[in-house]
Amino acid sequence: MSTCASSPFDHPKADIILRSSDGVDFRVFKLFLTLASPFFETMFELPQPAAGTNDDSNDDLPVISVQEDSKTLDTFLRFCYPSTLAEDPSLESLKDIKAILGVARKYSLNLIERKVCQALASPKVLEAEALRCFAIARNAGLKHETITAARYTLRQPLIPTWFAEIEMITASDLLALLTYHKKCSIAVAPLLLNFNWVMNHYGISNRNHWLVSVVSGRRHGPGPNSYITTNCTCARSAKFMLWEMAPLSWWATYMDETFELLRDTPSGAIVKLEAEKTIQKVRNEGCAICSVVVKANMEEFGDLLALEVEKATASIELEIDF
Repeated sequence: MSTCASSPFDHPKADIILRSSDGVDFRVFKLFLTLASPFFETMFELPQPAAGTNDDSNDDLPVISVQEDSKTLDTFLRFCYPSTLAEDPSLESLKDIKAILGVARKYSLNLIERKVCQALASPKVLEAEALRCFAIARNAGLKHETITAARYTLRQPLIPTWFAEIEMITASDLLALLTYHKKCSIAVAPLLLNFNWVMNHYGISNRNHWLVSVVSGRRHGPGPNSYITTNCTCARSAKFMLWEMAPLSWWATYMDETFELLRDTPSGAIVKLEAEKTIQKVRNEGCAICSVVVKANMEEFGDLLALEVEKATASIELEIDF
C-alpha cells in the first residue's frame, strides 16, 4: 500500500507518479523532469502503459517504480523543480551527498551533479569527513574534488581509521593518498631547520622583541613616562637562535610540539590550533609582559607558520591517474 508524498509532490494536476522503493508516491510533472534530464526525456518518449495495466493509482496516472527511497527521491526531485515551487535542498550530510550524486549520474542530471560536487567540496563537509569525501570523489572520477579532499586529509593522522567508503577505492588509491601525505610531511620539516622565513617576516625591529628579549610594556596614567621598555623574565631556550639570540622558552616549546604534530598532520590548520593552545598556556603562567602581548603576536605568528606550511605542501602532487 503506497502513501502520498508531501508538497509539492502531491499536486492534483500532475501527469505521472514516481513510486519510491519504500512505497511513497510522488505526483510530478513530466515537463519538469524532461527539462532537467535527457534520461527522463527519452523515457517519456516511450509508449506508457495504459491506465490500470501497471501499478495502480487513485487517479489512473501512469506509475513508474524507481529504486530510490523516498528521502533520496524527494531531494533530487526538488532540484528538478523550478525554485518557485521547491527550493534546492541543502546538502550538508555526506550520506545525502553520496546518494544524490549516484542519482544525478544515473538519470543524467548534469546540473544537479555539479551542485552535488560543490557540496562535496565545501569546507564544512570536508572538515568533518575528509577521507569519506576523498573516497566518494575518487570513486566518481571527480578530479578537483578528489584533490581538494586529499588536502583536507592532511589534517588527520597519516594512517586513517576504517571508514565505510574505503571499499569504494582501490588499494592503489589509498597508497597514493598515504604517499602524498608522507611527502607533505617531509616538505614541511625544513621549516624547523632554517628560520629565514621568520627573520625575513619580522626584520630587525621592535616587532621581533616579543620573540627574543625586549617587550614594550605600559604603565597606567598619562604623561611621557606612560610607556616603558622592560625585559621579560620568562626563560629562554638556546635550542633555536633568532637574530643570534635565544627565543622565549614557551615559543620554543610551541615549535617543538607543533612540528611533532606536523609529522603526522602536515596542515596549516594544526599550526593555528596549537597557537591558540599556547596563548592560553602563556596566560595561565602569568608573566606580566607575555600574558599581555601573546595573543596578538602568536596569532600573527600562527598565520605566518600556517602560510609557510601551506606553501611547502602546495607543490606536492597527488599521484593518481584520472
